[in-house]
Amino acid sequence: MNTSPLFTPGRIGTLALKNRLVVAPMTRVSASEDGVAGERMKAYYRDFARGGFGLVISEGIYIDRAWSQTYAFQAGLTSPEQAAGWRAVTDAVHLQGGQMFAQLQHAGALSQGNYFIDGTVAPSAVRPVGQQMVFYRGEGEYPVPRELNEDEIQSIINSFADAASYAVFEAGFDGVEIHGANGYLLDQFFTDYTNLRTDRWGGDIAGRLQLSLEVITAVRKRLGPDVPVGIRLSQAKVNDFLHTWAGGEEDARVVFTLLAQSGIDYLHLTEYEAWQPAFPGNSLSLVELARKYAPELTIMANGSLHDESRAVQVMEMGADFIALGRGALANHDWPARVAAGEPVREFDGAILGPVADIKDAELPA
Repeated sequence: MNTSPLFTPGRIGTLALKNRLVVAPMTRVSASEDGVAGERMKAYYRDFARGGFGLVISEGIYIDRAWSQTYAFQAGLTSPEQAAGWRAVTDAVHLQGGQMFAQLQHAGALSQGNYFIDGTVAPSAVRPVGQQMVFYRGEGEYPVPRELNEDEIQSIINSFADAASYAVFEAGFDGVEIHGANGYLLDQFFTDYTNLRTDRWGGDIAGRLQLSLEVITAVRKRLGPDVPVGIRLSQAKVNDFLHTWAGGEEDARVVFTLLAQSGIDYLHLTEYEAWQPAFPGNSLSLVELARKYAPELTIMANGSLHDESRAVQVMEMGADFIALGRGALANHDWPARVAAGEPVREFDGAILGPVADIKDAELPA
């Protein structure tokens, strides 16, 4: 029997989990064109629960029928039909002894495949750096987005709360994760060079975090005190891999202090290698900084942790849960394999090409 801390029971808010191992959210663009999760997605997610993961976090799910959809064939939570599609998925995960959270996402300026509406929106009319992602059916530069006005911002906050309600009360998810990372809308508000606003949604890093804090408040109010609510945060972005917070540890202090007061049940931090120092000239990782400035907060870490010793190292740095992306894709049964002392498979990036949808080879026979 493996005595690693990875296999001890844990808790996120009121939710008890059988171990500390989580499937990280991964975009797989395998829903119907109008955003309904189907049999392929049900089999895919069910297999992670069968393989021993205590918690599965969904891919990013769009929250409205306006500008939130990020990719073609992405699943949504905006209608009874979409909620019913996800209900089949969560039921399948529950039957295998797992729990499942919905990750709620707004694309902002990084939308490259919206079924409902043309154009993109953002905190400011700044063209995103980088190129659209070909394996999510994108091509060329991102368009210049239109700046959001106050009424539209309030509507987006409400849409996060609406989608959270659909997720928990209709689709059967056990909790929700707000996507505040990786360059999407909430991260665009959070980032200095994409947010040039001078109103209450801009300014210093505390001001730029304000939209995320308002979304947390709205989601918490809608779901009540007992449903787990978390937020995912990162430095790097899908279109700007090397970005770091300009203020270093002082920025981390401000951000983690505010999030500790926000009412979230957990903070999900993603870095390329979660154990590495977060900032030049500072030996502390982002996980260690979060633990330093938010000592009571439950922390989930993601970033190249498919090696058991690395995962344990990051738990020793202060993480409570370990979320696996590539390691989970290569090993739907990573917890069962590692617990039994069996070797794990190496990730093969070819599985994400030419389009990053769910392949037949990933599904159980």
